[in-house]
Amino acid sequence: MARKPKLDTILADAVEPARVALAEIASAPEIGEYLGVTAEGERLVTHRFVSYKKGYQGWTWFATVARVPRAKAKDLTVCEVGIIAGEGSLLAPAWVPWADRLAKEEIEAAKAADAAEVAGESAEQVPASDSEEPSQPQADSESGDQERADQEPADDDAEQNDDELQPHKSPARRQVRRRRTAQRTAARRRAAQRNRTRKDS
Repeated sequence: MARKPKLDTILADAVEPARVALAEIASAPEIGEYLGVTAEGERLVTHRFVSYKKGYQGWTWFATVARVPRAKAKDLTVCEVGIIAGEGSLLAPAWVPWADRLAKEEIEAAKAADAAEVAGESAEQVPASDSEEPSQPQADSESGDQERADQEPADDDAEQNDDELQPHKSPARRQVRRRRTAQRTAARRRAAQRNRTRKDS
């Protein structure tokens, strides 16, 4: 069984130096009456004071001091100062994880909101098959180029009419249709340029 440490009388009388040390971390009105001294070890004691700090009802200020052998009171060392909770102290409630604090209704509402957001993002996405324009082999004959150039305006008009008749199309789909129209217009211009080049030659 460990022997109880003997109370050092020189350190036990150092009440005022302990209060002065506490004044470095607390204001004088926050440090209350002296509560006593406890021997922590050989030439090591802790002085305790009442706490009047707001929000710390029932807490206790403490200052732990020590000295080397044959040292006088003026040579003591302040090891630690602080405030600790006592019996019946006003303490903060135990921390509860955020997920455990939510009510069942709040969890269900959060899941429904997440599902609606995911559904909205999925509706705006354009399928890869619609966004990719299939490559068209270039016709070698002049008649093939001319035939494609003659047919494409009708297709463009049909697409424009389709966009007007179906205003509910998503912005992404309309963007794809505009890109297709631009590609076909460029193809017609290239075909017309080739026709003019062949006629000139």
